[in-house]
Formats: sequence, structure tokens, C-alpha cells
Amino acid sequence: MVDKTSLAFGFLIGASLSAASAVIFLLATTSASSSRRRPIRRQSSRVVRRRSTSPRKTHKHSSNNHNDIDEDEEIRDGVAGLIGNTPLFRINSLSEATGCEILAKAEFMNVGGSTKDRVALGIIDEAEAAGHIVPHRGDTIFEGTVGSTGISLAVIARARGYCCHIVMPDDQAQEKYALLEKLGATVEKVRPVSIVDRNHFVNLARRRAVEMNKEADRLDAIAAAEADARHVDGESPNSTAGTATGTATPSLGSLWQSGTLTSATAGAPRGYFCDQFENLANFHTHYTTTGPELLRQTNGTMHALVLGAGTGGTLAGLTRYLKPRIPGLLVVLADPTGSGLYHKVKHGVMYAPTEREGSRKRHQVDTVVEGVGINRLTKNFAKIVKEGYIDEAVHVDDREAVEMSRYLVQQDGLFVGSSSALNCVAAVRVARQLGPGHTIVTLICDHGTRHLTKFWSDEYIEAHGLTPRATGLEFLDDRPTPELFVKLGPRGGSPSQPQIISQAASKSRK
Repeated sequence: MVDKTSLAFGFLIGASLSAASAVIFLLATTSASSSRRRPIRRQSSRVVRRRSTSPRKTHKHSSNNHNDIDEDEEIRDGVAGLIGNTPLFRINSLSEATGCEILAKAEFMNVGGSTKDRVALGIIDEAEAAGHIVPHRGDTIFEGTVGSTGISLAVIARARGYCCHIVMPDDQAQEKYALLEKLGATVEKVRPVSIVDRNHFVNLARRRAVEMNKEADRLDAIAAAEADARHVDGESPNSTAGTATGTATPSLGSLWQSGTLTSATAGAPRGYFCDQFENLANFHTHYTTTGPELLRQTNGTMHALVLGAGTGGTLAGLTRYLKPRIPGLLVVLADPTGSGLYHKVKHGVMYAPTEREGSRKRHQVDTVVEGVGINRLTKNFAKIVKEGYIDEAVHVDDREAVEMSRYLVQQDGLFVGSSSALNCVAAVRVARQLGPGHTIVTLICDHGTRHLTKFWSDEYIEAHGLTPRATGLEFLDDRPTPELFVKLGPRGGSPSQPQIISQAASKSRK
């Protein structure tokens, strides 16, 4: 017969073990659940966080379930929330060919399809803050552009309640005009001329904004005079309040004359010229958004930043932000045929051989590459070139850009625009100079779909004698490249981290 004391003791031991097992199971389940949650990525301030009210779905078809989300879903706030925080990815073919890590920030993933979305949003935000434009009043955004900035402005203008008027050279890819028109923008095409010509596309866009504001001033003055007349006749809607308080109500006319009545309070629609080349909101946008993103994504492990420049805002913003935070970072300008920026960096003089008297061609910058290259010093680019922030410059000719674009499609499935191809050519040249083991960062600015009728047109490329022939990267060996950098010895006592400076800097030490 079983002893009652032994039976009770056994029951107690069994219950204790069962409770311990339950605790261990709960802890393990909680830990596993926590580990399955993907880490929260830093997002822009334009994110609305809302707790999910619908049940979470499990997708058994994928072992790496990208559809799993945190209980707090991240909902972007409109179109503006879809700008920025673009991914950084490895270009496999170029990395494997050079022994370096060649990384590119996928700026084509912004809502408007290019890095110019950041600039457009920054410029419009600042204009609104300053009271230059007011949503849904009929105000118009004016800009002179070769396309990408105009498309970005048209997207944000539509979302914010503005009209958009874009002035462009008439020789750009046809799909850019079509896309602008589909976005509701007015597109004004002009003949390509020098910036000193009053009908240059930038100058004309500025003039269109001035004309609209003159008309707005005229209409507001008429409205103010009519309000004054009603005020004298005692018809002012505020006259009763003024009488009740014993004070005279200021008339609209007097407010207008004193400057109290501004574009933000006046009734007539007004125009705003964005001026992306000289507007430092361009530089500031990249300094406050793209730069911090790159620093976080690379964890500060970056040896060279390689990028082309048009307005100079992207390169200037990134350089001014990253250089002080990444010791030894090399900044290299990629410049197309006919642009003077290469010579400005290398020799301190804004000069291009195509600008010699008698050799000037139809285009200011004679290249099939759109969006980069210029023959004047903008305020944005001046933020870095005058203070020596740029270490080197690489010239990229049209054939190299065309060949690189086709190579990237064949090897990586990357269908990039012309300026992005130029960036990749320069990145490979820098990687070859620095040697294996370095990390080079560039930007894929936009997608090739914006360049179908020019840069990606076989007929257009053949007409310019640029039909691609290469099967690999051998096209980069056709033109000798001078040595860009020299190694001066160990940095901080580490043989694996040689101090590298530009050729220009090394000459100044001799």
C-alpha cells in the first residue's frame, strides 16, 4: 500500500517541475518572438505611426517573411513621406572586378524617381516657411531645368496644391516632356543658348515668375483700393468692430502700402522661382538628409565619395557633412565632356577645351550625358570648391558612360540614367587607383526609363558614333588615366591604412 506521505511528496515534486517547464516555455516563446521582429529602421520625420487594428498574417511561402511588420506600423505621410531614406546597395559586378566595395545609394527609389525629389521638397518647404507661396491659392512654381528637377517639382506641387511651370531646352529626352505634362505641369521649350542669353531656360523661368508677381501686385493693389473705398463708405466688414473698440480699423490699402500685406496674405496668385542652381536650400537638403543617411548606412566606413555635379548641391551637401565625420575621406568629382568643373578642381580655372574661341558647339556642355556638367560656378558648388573640400576630379567621356550603362544592364540588371553611368565609370577608376579593400560610394540618381529616346536609343547613340562594342570593362583601358592618388605611408601606424592624398596635394608638399 502506498504511503500517503510519499504520495503527497511525489505530487508536490511533479507540480513544481510542471510549473518550471511552463515558465521556461513562456520565456523561450517570448525570446523567439522578439528575435523574429525585424529592427526598426530610422525613418524620416514624415512618418505616421499607428497601432495595427487588423490581425497579423503569416505567409508560409517564405522562410524570410518580409511582410511581417511590427505591431506599430509605419505609415508614410503622403508623397513627402516617400522621399529620402533610400537604400544603399552593393554593385556586385563592379565590386568583384575591382576588389573594392562599390556601393550606390538608390536615389531612383524616391517617389518622383530621382535624387532631385529631395531638393524639390526642400525648396518648396523653405518657400512656404518664408511666406513666398501659399497652397491652394493658385500659386505657381517656376523652374528652369533639363528635366529631373522639373519632374520632382511637378510631383510635389501637385501634392501640395500648386501649379508648376517648367522651362526646358528643346533637345532633351522626349519622355521627360511627356511625364511633366502628365503630372499637370506647363512645359515651355526653348532653344539651348548660353547662360548669358536672356532666353536661356533658367533666365526665362526667372522672368516668368517676375511677370506673374507683377500681375499679382497689380491685382492686389486694385483690390486694396476697392477695399479702401468701401471702408470710406462704411462698408468695411470690420468697421463695426473698430467702432465698438473705439479704434480705427486699418484699411487694406494702408496695410499694402506699409508692407504688412504680403504675398502670404494678399489674394492674387503669385509665382516662385526655385533657382536650384543658386538656391542654397539645395545644398542644405543634402546636408541634413542624404549625408546623415549615408553616414548611418556605411557606419562611417567609406574611403571615397565619387559623384558628378550639375547644380553642385548634392556633392556639396554630402561633402560638407561627411568630410568632418569620416577622417581621410576622399571626395572625387566625376565630370563629363565639355564641362569646366574638372578643370576648376584640377587647375583652379573654369575652362573646357570645347570653349575655345571658334570651337564652341551648339550645347553649353557638349555631351550625351544629361543632368551633370556646367561651365559656371554656382553658389552650391562654391560651398566646397573654394575651400578645397574636393580632393580630385575624373573626366568621363561619352563612350565610357554609354558602355558602362550597357555593362550594368548585362551584369547586374541595373537600368540606369546617363549621369548614374558616369558616376559608376568614375567609381571604378577611383577603385583601381586605390586598390582592393577600399569602399567607394556613389549615387544612382535616376532610372534609365527617363532616357529612352536619347541615351538609351540605339539610333541616337549610333548617330553620335557611340555604339557600344565592349563585352566587359575593357573600354576603360582605351584611354590612359593619370594617377589620381599617391600613398605617403602608414596612417596611424597601420600598414593596411596608408595615407592617401590627391596628386595636387602631393605636388604642393614638394
